[in-house]
Amino acid sequence: MTTLTAGQVHQRYLVLHALRWAPTGLLIPVMVLLMLERGLTLAQIGLVVAFQGFTVLLLELPTGGLADAVGRKPVLVGAALANLASLTVLVVADSFGLFVAVLLLQGVYRALESGPLESWYVDATLAADPDARYEDGLSHGGVVAGVAIAAGALAAGALVALGPVGPVSALTGPVVVAGLLQVVGLVGLAWLLVEARPAAGASVAGGQPAGLSSFGTSVRQVPTVVLGALRLLRRSRILVALVSVELFWGFGMISFETLMPVRLAEVTGDADNAAALLGPVGAVAWLASAGGAALVPMASRRIGAPLTAAALRLLQGATVVGMALLAGPFGVVAAYLACYAVHGASNPVHLGLLHRQVDGRHRTSVVSLNSMVAQPAGALGGVVLLAIAGATSVSLAMLVGAVVLAAAAPLYLAARRTPSHPSPSAHRAGPARREPAGRDGSAGEVVSAAP
Repeated sequence: MTTLTAGQVHQRYLVLHALRWAPTGLLIPVMVLLMLERGLTLAQIGLVVAFQGFTVLLLELPTGGLADAVGRKPVLVGAALANLASLTVLVVADSFGLFVAVLLLQGVYRALESGPLESWYVDATLAADPDARYEDGLSHGGVVAGVAIAAGALAAGALVALGPVGPVSALTGPVVVAGLLQVVGLVGLAWLLVEARPAAGASVAGGQPAGLSSFGTSVRQVPTVVLGALRLLRRSRILVALVSVELFWGFGMISFETLMPVRLAEVTGDADNAAALLGPVGAVAWLASAGGAALVPMASRRIGAPLTAAALRLLQGATVVGMALLAGPFGVVAAYLACYAVHGASNPVHLGLLHRQVDGRHRTSVVSLNSMVAQPAGALGGVVLLAIAGATSVSLAMLVGAVVLAAAAPLYLAARRTPSHPSPSAHRAGPARREPAGRDGSAGEVVSAAP
């Protein structure tokens, strides 16, 4: 197996991260508007989103355990194939049932891809350099994701502005291009992602790939790995608090992710105009997200990651209030840009705090557990907030989402007990233990799942 340096791991992670998020950038401006164009109501869209959320809920933790047991690469390849299938169906979807199929496949994709790439990056970096500060790399990943989504959103706006191309409608064009980019991403995974460590039970002596029997052994270890992640959650009050943040975030994100196109169509008076405007606006928003991810390490070093995370959650709620109440496209767009700058800053801080609580053997399982709890909350948010929007107003629905987002802020304060720089041994599997005190004199709480 090829041995990578920390620098090579960092470079490959950023390239793969860009290839993962570019297709998403193409879909964000058009997904909801495409469903509306093809006859779905807001209430039906809420139900479709719920199908995706519950699919991820069922599969998130088992697929995280699968990635820890058999390796991150095969799981990521499976995720890419599921996404390619969903995009293929989306091109022709014209009924509630077909859109449910699209979102079910998207749910499988989200469950499979949630965590393995970041976990590969953290473990491969620590294998190359046990003293590496991987939080900076996670922030760089946030920058790259923002730029990639911005480029995709800008391309989506341009494609919509060009209008129909033959039988392909203006809103369908970005979906076709997203599918082509997903093929490129699949090739990139096969070429660039080298496992930094063999998965448990997935290799034979000499480091050569094992056969089907060894793969089967690894699959049978999935329940054990999953139970280990759950034991981690049971033993760590900090981990419980961090994972609980996702409940609030999953519900509240509907206010700025799903309702924004509807809100913009409302203030512009036309869905096609809103879609064309969302392309460049989405591009700038994700560039703002990249800027937030680039700047947040300075704030984290100054006041600490937990306080930074709490402040960002409050600020994000305030930006959604602005999206709901400001009049005219300019005000709504300005609040939207501010929301995504905060969004880009929040994600790497949250992930960094989460990774400090877990060892390498269960890393993807815990990240999947973190993502899993957001799914039912997001499904509930989709149903509740879109129902509120349909029955009353989009602005009221966004205000409810803003309150829920801000309510998660105090949960981050539990993580103030986490040391700023735990020792490298904290990332290796072993008995449950406490690490030395952090800079503020508080005790750390990095635990493993050993019985």
